[in-house]
Amino acid sequence: MTFISAFNVLGPEMIGPSSSHTAGACSIALLAQQMADSPVKDVEFVLYNSFAQTYKGHGTDLALLGGVMGFSTDDKRIPKAFSIAEERGISYRFIEAAQDPDIHPNTVDIHITCQSGHSYSVRGESLGGGKMRISRINHIDVDFSGEYSTLIIIHYDRPGVLAHITGCLSEKNVNIAFMKLFRETKGDIAYSIIEFDGTLPDDAEDQISLNPYVQDVIFIPIQRRI
Repeated sequence: MTFISAFNVLGPEMIGPSSSHTAGACSIALLAQQMADSPVKDVEFVLYNSFAQTYKGHGTDLALLGGVMGFSTDDKRIPKAFSIAEERGISYRFIEAAQDPDIHPNTVDIHITCQSGHSYSVRGESLGGGKMRISRINHIDVDFSGEYSTLIIIHYDRPGVLAHITGCLSEKNVNIAFMKLFRETKGDIAYSIIEFDGTLPDDAEDQISLNPYVQDVIFIPIQRRI
């Protein structure tokens, strides 16, 4: 017998109209924004399949832009996202990609440039009911949901790096729920994605960064339950 929670029946707390096309989209963009090292200066949204066909009518564009400005799914500023972005000096554009049956119907690529000059891209998929998953960071395929606190560690694929990372977290009493390593080529750049319970001690990122093969450590707090 399949279990159905009240969340599945009622849906998320959100600015509508659609949990998949607005709440899920906002959650993807909010997570992408949390990877920025400074305020967002420029953003390009590439929309695929159903997102590309319906984003204007379903408010997906407003939700995505709101998310990269730090708005949560129930933020009443979302309907005013265009004007707020202009006030903040954020340039943005939406591109409708060709249909691609090989990827999820509700997929978006978000290309962000920060005021610092740092740029990166995130691919997200809105799965329905306000849930989402991140399936790519830059050119590396990944897989995580944002339902836990998350560490994204960019490092060279070298022996001992994972032992260093897990040792630092164990020392700080961080309880790991899931840990996955993603890479394209042996010995090249890898992404370790660690999802865990609770928060991260203040100095944990600095401790992990001490390893010479670690390039960057990004901490994304658990997204507020919607």
